[in-house]
Amino acid sequence: MGKDSDLLFIYIKTQRGHDMKDEVEEVLESIRPMLMNDGGNVELVDIEDGVVKVRLVGSCVSCSSSTMTLKMGIEKALKKAIPMVRCVESVE
Repeated sequence: MGKDSDLLFIYIKTQRGHDMKDEVEEVLESIRPMLMNDGGNVELVDIEDGVVKVRLVGSCVSCSSSTMTLKMGIEKALKKAIPMVRCVESVE
């Protein structure tokens, strides 16, 4: 395969969600230390049509800044690293 066809193959696999989970987990791993410093954490629940569903745990559950953490921290990092991510939602 040539360079362009390799990139197309990677893009198609990611679009179908096969490798997107691994990419999301990698980004979440880079964010976890900051959350853990404050007694919280994040778990990947599901990915559906570019919507990443996560569960905030620990002190993040009752934190008044959890919405800011979700949108300005987690969602921003995921969108920057993975253009196919449309948004991030918190689920219980």
